[in-house]
Amino acid sequence: MNSQMKLLRLALLAFGLFFIFGLYFMMLYWPSGWRWIPNQYEYEQMIMGIYATLGVFLIIASRNPLQHKSLIWFAVWSSVVHGAIMAVQAIVDPADLAHLYGDVPALFLVAIVLGLLMPRGSRKSAN
Repeated sequence: MNSQMKLLRLALLAFGLFFIFGLYFMMLYWPSGWRWIPNQYEYEQMIMGIYATLGVFLIIASRNPLQHKSLIWFAVWSSVVHGAIMAVQAIVDPADLAHLYGDVPALFLVAIVLGLLMPRGSRKSAN
């Protein structure tokens, strides 16, 4: 296994664990950068549930990333979209500006790291 694949496996494991365990603590201990105002507990529970589920599947994907390319690319592009929408919202509403230093760059970090570590190559035809 090459070093890029080892790094990808490690990144998938780290991001998966963060999505399962770390997201809650970031919202708890750095609310200005990770919680939206006004606090909406139902929304927070929903988003934590979605990300915890993604975290479980990223951990599963860390065992053999090449068998889980679609999931990994979903994590990349959904992080880009989520981060971009939140960045615009933080810029539009000055009360949420701290998100530009919290969850917004975290989402872009996930996208950049996984996107750069994913192997590139020729696609085989489905025919």
